[in-house]
Amino acid sequence: MNKKSFLMREIATSLVKQLRAAGHEAVFAGGCVRDMLLDKEPKDFDIATSARPEQVMGLFPGSHAVGAHFGVIVVHRDGENFEVATFRQDGDYSDGRRPDSVVFTSAEEDAKRRDFTVNGLFYDPLKDEVLDFVGGRVDLEARVLRAIGDARSRFQEDRLRLLRAVRFATVLGFPVETGTWEALKELAGEVVSVSAERIRDELNKIFLDRNRVRGFDLLVESGLMKAVMPEVMELQGCEQPPQFHPEGDVFVHTRKMLELLGDEVSLPLVWSVLLHDISKPETFTVDETGRIRFNGHDRLGAIKAGKILRRLKFPNQVVDPTVEAVANHMGFKDVPHMRESTLKRFMARPYFEDELELHRVDCLSSNGMLDNYELLKEKRAGYEAETKPLIPPPLVTGHDLLAMGVVPGPRIGELLLGVQTLQLEGVLNDRESALIWLSERMKDEG
Repeated sequence: MNKKSFLMREIATSLVKQLRAAGHEAVFAGGCVRDMLLDKEPKDFDIATSARPEQVMGLFPGSHAVGAHFGVIVVHRDGENFEVATFRQDGDYSDGRRPDSVVFTSAEEDAKRRDFTVNGLFYDPLKDEVLDFVGGRVDLEARVLRAIGDARSRFQEDRLRLLRAVRFATVLGFPVETGTWEALKELAGEVVSVSAERIRDELNKIFLDRNRVRGFDLLVESGLMKAVMPEVMELQGCEQPPQFHPEGDVFVHTRKMLELLGDEVSLPLVWSVLLHDISKPETFTVDETGRIRFNGHDRLGAIKAGKILRRLKFPNQVVDPTVEAVANHMGFKDVPHMRESTLKRFMARPYFEDELELHRVDCLSSNGMLDNYELLKEKRAGYEAETKPLIPPPLVTGHDLLAMGVVPGPRIGELLLGVQTLQLEGVLNDRESALIWLSERMKDEG
């Protein structure tokens, strides 16, 4: 256990001791128990207790309720937050997301209302004892994901659990128990009743995990992908020119790219992989020679990717770089023919690193040719050795041009771009030479 997890466990244990001293039951609950039994580092330590919310807040001054109706109090201690929840039993779930009412109850009843057996375990840190009312320990040892009680009922209570099942099966690497899987497939279409933000967050956790391809497959096989991103399913059967894509159709190509990504990826990168060819189905044509083409799929794909990401309520800091990557991914084929100035501008774009990785896996999953990727790496090493910025400070400004008599308008931008191009090419190296060039250019133009 790393230092942070160890300290958080120590703090959580002290909270349990304080609750016990006040006469209440208190145990670790849920994911932290599962992770400890799997020898994984818990990300947080949640506590379940017989103490009522007002009693918890009375014991821990400065705490605050995040779900008073559900008995959840956040306790602040040594710069960390710990959720302390009262044992509860849920009433009906009329909205398919949250219980209409809760009744504070026992540890056993609290365990039975949770989602999956491996998440329904409690741990007494003072007695070093696991409390298992739902068979979670057996399922952990068997490495299987099983819904607690009737799987169909668990999913209908909270339809987000449909996606959570795929997420846990992905992250833990567990197969889904047959009855749970059948219920998941039967109810997959009902996930659309869940808020876009909740769907987005679960998809992110699936695709950021190193086992993301397994998650992708489970989303597809369960019917969840069709429900939340039908555009991805439309990639199936969209054939590609075999001379460039011997791997198969666009769906196979996209899946293979996910497989080639490293363990650690950014959200814009993984989403640009998923969506980079999203408009190939509607741009599919066959020319007079019989070659398959997808003219404009990058431009149209950028528009479509933006719509999908906004539908899922992504913030602009994810939407913008993803859309840029989709729009630019075909530009890498032109790298060998770019002027020095064009290449520097290309490499200086803010999202270039992710776009370069997108290009790498795009090539490896198709024709395997990494010539342009290697060229860009070589160029980058050369530029870094020069210890100069790719785009240096400008030699002149718009104020200089106004002083020279240039009328305000588009012409100023054109002239500044011309100066920058020659600066990047190494033709102009100082302000004086730039002003001389501008004077001669304006003289030639009359």
